[in-house]
Amino acid sequence: MPGPGRKNQMPTVKPKNTGATVKRLLKYLGKEKKLLIGMIILVILSSLATVAISIFIEPIVDDLLTPAIGKGFSWSLFSGVKKQIIFMAIIAVVSVIASYGKAKCSVLLTARTMNIFRKDIFDSVSDLPIKFYDTRPNGEIMSRFTNDVESVRMFLSQGLPQLVSSTITIVGSFIVMLCYSRILTLLVLVMVALMIFLTKVLGKKSSYYFKKQQQDLGVVNGYIEEMIEGQKVVKVFNREEETVEKFNEINENLRKASTGANTFASILMPLMNNLSHVNYAIAAAVGGILAVKNGIKPGIIVAFLQNSKNFSQPISNLSQQFNNAIMAIAGAERIFEYLDEQPEADEGYVTLVNARKDENGVITECPEHTGVWAWKHVHQADGTVEYKELQGKVEFEDVTFSYDGKKTVLNNISLYAKPGQKIAFVGSTGAGKTTITNLINRFYDISEGKIRYDGINIQKIKKDDLRRSLGMVLQDTHLFTGTVRDNIRYGNLDATDEQIENAAKLANAHEFIMALPDGYDTVLGSDGGNLSQGQRQLLSIARAAVADPPVLILDEATSSIDTRTEKLIEQGMDKLMAGRTVFVIAHRLSTVRNANAIMVLENGEIIERGDHDDLLSQKGRYYQLYTGQFELS
Repeated sequence: MPGPGRKNQMPTVKPKNTGATVKRLLKYLGKEKKLLIGMIILVILSSLATVAISIFIEPIVDDLLTPAIGKGFSWSLFSGVKKQIIFMAIIAVVSVIASYGKAKCSVLLTARTMNIFRKDIFDSVSDLPIKFYDTRPNGEIMSRFTNDVESVRMFLSQGLPQLVSSTITIVGSFIVMLCYSRILTLLVLVMVALMIFLTKVLGKKSSYYFKKQQQDLGVVNGYIEEMIEGQKVVKVFNREEETVEKFNEINENLRKASTGANTFASILMPLMNNLSHVNYAIAAAVGGILAVKNGIKPGIIVAFLQNSKNFSQPISNLSQQFNNAIMAIAGAERIFEYLDEQPEADEGYVTLVNARKDENGVITECPEHTGVWAWKHVHQADGTVEYKELQGKVEFEDVTFSYDGKKTVLNNISLYAKPGQKIAFVGSTGAGKTTITNLINRFYDISEGKIRYDGINIQKIKKDDLRRSLGMVLQDTHLFTGTVRDNIRYGNLDATDEQIENAAKLANAHEFIMALPDGYDTVLGSDGGNLSQGQRQLLSIARAAVADPPVLILDEATSSIDTRTEKLIEQGMDKLMAGRTVFVIAHRLSTVRNANAIMVLENGEIIERGDHDDLLSQKGRYYQLYTGQFELS
């Protein structure tokens, strides 16, 4: 079932600034100016050609068809309208060519614009802090990349060209109608005003439900993704029925929103079409009366009726595209919410550089990799540069931290770890163990106190450089689709094949890798699904080993490894930890016996500290944990 931080509650639909959203979408289109201008020109040409053809209807009717009534058809009648027919044919050909060009430009413009759009979204979410992902289901995030992006793509490829085309056709047809008959034009405008009013009323309802549909779709996708990932847990606890009930609930919310959106959308188009037919019939009837009473030529009436159709039909088309536009705007608003999220702040100015140390211990920066790293500290006061060798000394000074600003997770934590020391954290779930490692990585920033790294306040160190100096093995491993070699190399993209194999041997992963069908070139499925949990963890350890960091964080790194495998990797882990500062979070107390210092946390405070023997002699909480008098959860 969903965790407490990922409730699948239906989001509240809030009104957004549609104008600002449309303006931002147009800015994306503006990045491909040549295609955009070309498409607009071709749309205008195609639309004007449609209007222009109707102008030639009048002379054809009055000079060709009307004289033939009662007298019979004669080929000589063609001579009077020959030029008009030739012009109509030329305009028709131009219209076809323009329509083809318009379609091609639209496809290219949409493809290139969406390419930029997706890139910006991915770049944006890649720069967001960890807390962003901690508070949102993966499926809901994916919904923005798929459903919302697709709704924008549909509008740009179909709706936008139709919008421009319809607007030009409406304006052109109106001017022509006005030239033919002001009375009939006024009559058409009354009916069109009614059509616009109904579009606005129904569109408002449709807009609400389309926005709600997009949001509920994100909730459904998030829940599905979460339940698929947790199917083993669902089945172990026989929660299939409850899971289905919860899905039915949120799926019903989506159904209601989708029904509302498509109901109003389905009503709008037929209503506009029927009103368009009514408009045509009324104009034809009144035009006939005017022809009889005022002697208006039949050709003018026919040409007017054709233009009235050209005038009202685009309005019907716009009503059809109106729903696509609403979905696109709703999707774009949700996407722009992510684009507007504040990226991970980084005010650090201390960087990590390759360095060389001479016989006197003087450190100088160098471009090539030497195996020696140094912090480059440019003092802001006078611009002087100071180099300090990266050693891995970490200090916490009265650190207090809260995730939400309300509940304190760490309270007044002080500790230090010298280079080469192994510091272990033990305690109940929620005591603050993992939070300490999150703060070292600056996944979150502290509210009080200081954390120093080699004597430098970590808030002065650029986050990328800070994290480059740290290696981390998480309890929940994540492997990427690709070869075993590529997954290990993820820890150091410049690692050679030899370094990768040495790292695997260090983690005792080499033996099982060589037993795979293609060894290091074996392609792993999604998240290493074709490996056991223990094997995945060994690859995660090898990945940390190839990074060769001075500080290593092991978050229950051997939790998924059986006792026999754990014994096998102890030697390798000891070699990996040699000379490094190591922080270990462990539930198995046997893994921390040789730690230089063990911190026992409870309710965000360090209640005991010392090595294994010291803590046993105190006969406090650690003693209770170790002897089994108190269960470690």
